[in-house]
Amino acid sequence: MSAALRAACVIGWPVVHSRSPLIHTYWLEHYGIAGAYRREAVKPEDFAAFVQSLAARGYVGANVTVPHKEAALALSEPDERARAVGAVNTLWLDGGVLRATNTDVEGFLRNLDACAPQWDRSPRKAVVLGAGGAARAVIFGLIERGVERLVVVNRTPGRAELLRRQFGPRVQVAPWDELGRALADATLLVNTTTLGMHGQPDFDIDLAPLPDRAIVADLVYAPVVTPLLAAAMARGLRTADGLGMLLHQAVRGFALWFGTTPEVTGELRALVEADLDRAAAKPVP
Repeated sequence: MSAALRAACVIGWPVVHSRSPLIHTYWLEHYGIAGAYRREAVKPEDFAAFVQSLAARGYVGANVTVPHKEAALALSEPDERARAVGAVNTLWLDGGVLRATNTDVEGFLRNLDACAPQWDRSPRKAVVLGAGGAARAVIFGLIERGVERLVVVNRTPGRAELLRRQFGPRVQVAPWDELGRALADATLLVNTTTLGMHGQPDFDIDLAPLPDRAIVADLVYAPVVTPLLAAAMARGLRTADGLGMLLHQAVRGFALWFGTTPEVTGELRALVEADLDRAAAKPVP
């Protein structure tokens, strides 16, 4: 790697679907930075060797996507957020030390701030659908912002119970068939499942119990307007979509690798949204 050119990549298996190269290449060109951002398709059995040779391959850091996020945790020096979430999505080399974080936390929070300003002035109760890694990132962020009570609703109660044990008394667990009751006094509803995503089952829940002041956030970004968000918009509720979170979570990695903190703009959002629309319009082989 030349002194002028800095490079980063996204590591996954598969990785062809990742929009990270589109986002980071846009920023590199926009800020006139001599850098590169690439896709690296790496099998799980080859991941450890690949990560340990990042510098030799000319990389100053990387994004990590499925199925490597948990493995990256064990191969790096993770910060508090990565340890709490139990997964890594951003790696960077710091004086020869491979450090790691999970920027899904700040991506979720910054997008929520942008879509629903001052949402956290009275953050009494949030309902979180799902109990995987994305749910852990959301819960960690909401606790940071002072949400008093979080109710995790998941079809597998045991996984939700693990989150209650991890994050403490602010987190409660409710069965899926009691979702309506959980929504009745919630100020925020967050979907961290894949329901409503292209190719996944539809999301059919009744939002009528939600108060009029409630906000609905969906981490799914394909489609950008999910059935859940469409239902919330029909009720006149404020919403935050998954595309905004995708863009905001990319900011810190770019800053760490290329030394400039980029801005999430309408132009960038339109670029990625158009790419998602093109992908959705392609016939399924």
